[in-house]
Amino acid sequence: MKGVAIIKKNNNLQEMMSLAIEVARLGETNGEVPIGAVIVCDGEIIAKAYNQKEILADPTAHAEMLVIREAAQKLGRWRLDDCQLYVTAEPCVMCMGAIIQARIPMLVYGVAEKKFGGVESTAFLGQHPMLPKKMEIYAGICEKECEDLLKDFFEKKRI
Repeated sequence: MKGVAIIKKNNNLQEMMSLAIEVARLGETNGEVPIGAVIVCDGEIIAKAYNQKEILADPTAHAEMLVIREAAQKLGRWRLDDCQLYVTAEPCVMCMGAIIQARIPMLVYGVAEKKFGGVESTAFLGQHPMLPKKMEIYAGICEKECEDLLKDFFEKKRI
């Protein structure tokens, strides 16, 4: 199925998303916006990352970009056409570009990102003709947990 599917319950998707949430929390303890990402290949977790824009002073150091780089290095190839990406927030346009270029056939994310989301919120890249032919996109997995994580982080920042 090409495009965005809103699926709230799926145990395997939730299990992997729970791990992405744990990774996001690590980022939060390091002063980063708590977004975490995990890549799975052949049922095995091969890469995990959280946002590191502040740590690396790099505007491209989004969790998705970092986890894609790590997975590609571990596998020794740039085509990740047998992998799945789990991320706590809707990827931005830059990250969706990387997902498309890496040929990742399955994207699962937690919460929509109304301001910067590139899948369904702003640029609608979840329906772009450049997507891998049989790409599946699942939105809203562990949505409340992912949303609360971001909401709590930004509320603390405002105090």
